[in-house]
Amino acid sequence: MELGFGWFVSQIIANPILLITVLLTLGVIFVNGWTDAPNAIATCVATRAMSAKAAVYMAAVFNFLGVFVMTLVNTTVAMTIKNMVNFNGNTDEAIVALCAALFAIIIWAVAAWYFGIPTSESHALIAGVSGAAIALHNGLGGINGAEWVKVLYGLVLSTFLGFGSGYGIAKLVGFICQKMDRRKTTGFFKGAQICGGAAMAFMHGAQDGQKFMGVLILGVFLVNGQDTTGVATLPIWMMVMCSIVMAVGTSIGGYKIIKAVGMDMVKLEVYQGFSADLAGAGCLLLSSLFGIPVSTTHTKTTAVMGVGATKRLSAVNFGVVKDMVLTWVLTFPGCGLIGYLMVKLFEAIL
Repeated sequence: MELGFGWFVSQIIANPILLITVLLTLGVIFVNGWTDAPNAIATCVATRAMSAKAAVYMAAVFNFLGVFVMTLVNTTVAMTIKNMVNFNGNTDEAIVALCAALFAIIIWAVAAWYFGIPTSESHALIAGVSGAAIALHNGLGGINGAEWVKVLYGLVLSTFLGFGSGYGIAKLVGFICQKMDRRKTTGFFKGAQICGGAAMAFMHGAQDGQKFMGVLILGVFLVNGQDTTGVATLPIWMMVMCSIVMAVGTSIGGYKIIKAVGMDMVKLEVYQGFSADLAGAGCLLLSSLFGIPVSTTHTKTTAVMGVGATKRLSAVNFGVVKDMVLTWVLTFPGCGLIGYLMVKLFEAIL
């Protein structure tokens, strides 16, 4: 299916439910830029390599570039999300389910932001859509197990590889620079950390932007009475639209998240902040090239934990870590349940 912009606009005008779906999806993208993207630049701010305002603007620009460039290179992440569930049967009911899932994501993300806890909109998206599919099928018949396996791979990758990479890179950098004058290396690492933060923001856009474009495509397919097994080409106008909305959300700033990840969890020196950024960006690049959807939140925060562990385990504030992990664990059942209940509510009303 060719998704031309003019054709897309005509579909929105003719199908109010598609308009609602698009607005909710853009709302989720906006919230992602507002609450999730700040993870990418948290360490830059914490080590004073950049001011919070400058870092937020930098993240906005590189989120935009990440969505645009990486989607041209590889669309597998977007297709993985699109094929995560299978809304067979009544597509009118399926589009209602999709709206319920998106609504669940917004509720969950804003609640987590209120308490200053970084959460994964990526996993909230997967959980909300899956819960909605379960509600429609009254069982697990709507879940595509093969695509869900990729999510589990991504969860393991973002957690363990993020921690291990952060630990290993920080140790390596410390070993290389152990005989150097720290006053002379600080200036270099401040500049390097700005580059690392830009790379993290770029890869955040590459991962999360693609996921939400997959949701938009899902909505278009359902409105046109098709299931999610078709092949679609991601149009450039959609890349631009999604990346701009995410960039605007980021520019508003998520200073609570920056504080939780960059300041409250671990106290980092400049070279350690650079190590965390390099580790996180490398893990995200690897997963994007292989088409594995991962959480940028998990990847960055576990990389920060790994770097902090090079000092000593007690350097990591496990009170903050406990709150984060609890939120991560509850995301799947929490968003899944909200998506499920919203579908049941819509069914009762309609």
